[in-house]
Order: sequence, then structure tokens, then C-alpha cells
Amino acid sequence: MKRIAIITSGGDAPGMNAAIRGVARAALGRGADVFGFHHGYQGIIDNEIVPVESMTVGGIIGRGGTMLRTARSKEFMTPAGRSRAIDTLRTHGIEGLVVIGGDGSLTGARALHEEFKFPVMGVPGSIDNDIAGTDFSIGFDTAVNTALEAIDRVRDTAYSHERVFVIEVMGRHNGFIALESGLAGGAEAVIIPEVPYSLVDICTYLKEMHARGKRSSIIVVAEGASKAADVKEFIEKRTGFELRYLVLGHMQRGGSPTAFDRVLALRLGAHAANRLLSGFTGEMVGVDGNKLVSNPLSYVLSTDRSVDPEKLLLVEVMAR
Repeated sequence: MKRIAIITSGGDAPGMNAAIRGVARAALGRGADVFGFHHGYQGIIDNEIVPVESMTVGGIIGRGGTMLRTARSKEFMTPAGRSRAIDTLRTHGIEGLVVIGGDGSLTGARALHEEFKFPVMGVPGSIDNDIAGTDFSIGFDTAVNTALEAIDRVRDTAYSHERVFVIEVMGRHNGFIALESGLAGGAEAVIIPEVPYSLVDICTYLKEMHARGKRSSIIVVAEGASKAADVKEFIEKRTGFELRYLVLGHMQRGGSPTAFDRVLALRLGAHAANRLLSGFTGEMVGVDGNKLVSNPLSYVLSTDRSVDPEKLLLVEVMAR
């Protein structure tokens, strides 16, 4: 294999540029030609190909977002769209594709692998950290630290004004960011979609703490569990306390990646390139502890990754 391509697809994540750098320089070091397509799968369909040289990826390791840009492609979800993408890849002599993204992007990679026997290798890039087959996905650590910084700043204001704040973080289907940032930030309660919760119990807790002299609290909620505004309204009506809420939104996706995410992305990118050039396909690379691993995409996409319930229990213990 002498010609490979890279795409970033779906939601952007801090560290994607470092992953691109890892793939490119590892592949170039083995004598392969490397190309990129702008705008993910849609860019393949639209023939948005660019050469990737060593200098192309110089200076990008600390940049957020993705230099290849990203998009979601409805056309690629159709058999005709995937056929057009394969035609483009074959026209340019591309022999393998590295896909950096979340579960939707990896699903697209599996389709190319299974329908056309085209060599693919996935790299987990998602702030949600909900991808099986790896302890960490690229961007999660940065997103958690972004949320944590906001929690720390809000706590100062909450203490000064003796108020309860509700902070909504990203996580449509999981609570990894909420749980990690809430635990690190000393939140009094964390609400996530995986575990049933009771706002009545939270109200009871807040009133108990208020009676003991505690005048400020932080509640972290994952967007997939509830909306911060709804939590605020319910608690205000039930307790009579004055609350404020903050929705962090897409700021968690942007910004310079942490050192952890940069190193993780470089390692995973280089590992993906080496696996692909060595003849492996239909896999996603990941980390297990400090060890680089790879797993079939079929396993990754059929396995749910769940939060650690002991961490949620620890939030409750630490809040007392």
C-alpha cells in the first residue's frame, strides 16, 4: 500500500489536527503518499482532495478543530453516495482510508469496508468518550477541562452571591463529560442520562444543606438528561431558592487540546497509519491503559460504553 487518505468527519474534537499529523508523518516515514479530503465523506464524493506533506502538518499540533474541516453527509448514507465515494478514491489510486471521528464516522468506515472491501482504519475522535474499544477518545480530556474551568469560575460567583447554579454540559446520550467534570469540580449533584435521577431528592438535599448553613451549590447536568433551564425552574418552585443556570454548549469542542489529548492523538494516528500500511483493515485503534490496541469496527459499533457507577456514588459521598 503506497497511497492513503485521511478524513475527519462528524463533530470536531480538540486533538484531531494532532491525529492528522500522527497519521501523515508515520505514513510518510514509511514511504507512502498521503492525501486528505476536506469535509469528510461529502468531500470524498465531491472530490475535494489535497496532498498532505510533512510541512502541511507542521504547526498544527496545538490547534483546535480540524484543518481538513468536517461535515455530515446525507448523500454518503445512501448506496449511490457510497459508490460515488469509492469511485473517487479509486480514481486517485487511494488504497486505504483513515477515518477520524465518532460512531457515525466509524459506521461509514465499516460500510466502505464491508460493502466494497476497501481498506479502512478508524481513529476515535469524539469529546463524548462513548466509543467502545478505547479508554479515551480524542478530545474528551480537553472538553472535560473546559467544563471544569467553567465550573471553577461559576463556583466563585455562586459562593459570593450564595446561590445554586445549574451548569449544562454536552452529552446527548451519555454523561461522561458531566460526571468527570462534576466530580473534579466538587459538584453537589450530577445528572446524567444513563442513571435515573430524582429532582425531588436533589431539592431535599439542597434544603438540608441550607439548614446546615451551606448557601451555594453546583449542579452539573448532561444535555441528554435534562435541560438546565428546566432543572432550575423545578428546583426554584420546590425550594424557593434563587438559581442561575449556564449552558456551555459548543465551547467544549473548541480550543487548544490538552497535552494529554495531543499525545493520545499522535499515538493513535501513527498507530492507525502503521496498521493500515501493514495490511490490517476494518479496525479502530485505541488505548487500553497505556497500551495501544486495535479492535474490529464490528465490535466497536455493537458494544455500548457505560459510565463508572462508582464515580457517581463518589459525587454523592463527597457532597455530604
